[in-house]
Amino acid sequence: MPDTVDTSLPPDQQAVLDAVNALLAPLARLALARGVQFGTVEERLKIAFVQAAREAYPGGLPHRQVSRFSTATGINRREVTRLVHANLEQARPRRSLAGEVYAHWLTDPLYREVSGEPRILPRQGPRPSFDTLAREVTTDVHPRSLLAEMQRLGYAVADEEADTVAPVRDALVPKGDLPRALRILGANVGGHFRGAVENVLGDGHRHFEQAIVATGLSEESIQAARQLIAAQWRLAFDTLVPALERLIESDDKAGAAAAPLQRLLIGLYSFHQPDAESPAPGGDPP
Repeated sequence: MPDTVDTSLPPDQQAVLDAVNALLAPLARLALARGVQFGTVEERLKIAFVQAAREAYPGGLPHRQVSRFSTATGINRREVTRLVHANLEQARPRRSLAGEVYAHWLTDPLYREVSGEPRILPRQGPRPSFDTLAREVTTDVHPRSLLAEMQRLGYAVADEEADTVAPVRDALVPKGDLPRALRILGANVGGHFRGAVENVLGDGHRHFEQAIVATGLSEESIQAARQLIAAQWRLAFDTLVPALERLIESDDKAGAAAAPLQRLLIGLYSFHQPDAESPAPGGDPP
C-alpha cells in the first residue's frame, strides 16, 4: 500500500495513519484470499470504533452516549444507535485442550527422553502414558476424545497395532484446520497489537515488546537465521511453559481464582522480505 501524506493532519495523526497502512495491507490480502468483502470488514471496523468509544467514555445517559460516540468516531448517529444496541462484545478465546496437552507433553520431563525429545507413549497404563498425560491437563474430557482431536489437528499420531501415541514435532499451529489457524492468527496478532497500542498510549512499559531488525542478508543467511530463531523459541518454550504451569498451580492452591484472573500471551515471530535499500541483482552498487 503506497504511503500517503495529508499535510492538513497533525504529525501524530499522520503517524497513526502510516501505522494503519502497514496493518491494513496484509488484512486486505487475507480478506480477499478468503472471499471476505470490504463491506463485511467495514462493519467490523465500525463495531470496533464504537466499542473503543464506549470504553473511552463509560457511563452517561444512553442518548448522550450516542451523541458522544458519534462525535468521537465520525460515524453518523443512526449507525451508532444501531451498533450500540447490537452485541458488541467480542468472543473470548476458546481454551484449546488439545494444544495444552501437546505443550505439556513437550515440556514435562516425565514425558520426555533424556535427549529432551518428547516420548512415544503407550496409550494406556501408569505414568507416563497418554492417558495420564491427558488427565494431568483435564479430567473433563476423556483421553480417547482428546487423542482423536489431537490427531485431527496434527499434534499426534496413534499406532493402533502397537497401541502407542507419538507426538508430531513443530505442530504448535494445527494443520488441516483453517478456522482454528485463523483464530490463532487473530489471537496472536491481536494480542501483540493491543500490547503495542497500550505501550504507545501509556508509559511504554506495560507490556514487553522488543524487535531485532537486520538488513543486507542473503537467502542462505535467512535460512540460517530461521534455524537460530527456531532453536531460541524451543529454549524459551522449554523454560517458560513449566514455569508458567507451576505459577498456575501455585495460584490455584492459594485460592487466586477468587480474584480477577489474567491471561498472558508470549510469542516470538520473524518476517523477512526483499530489502528495499539493497541493489537489484546485477545492478550497479550505490
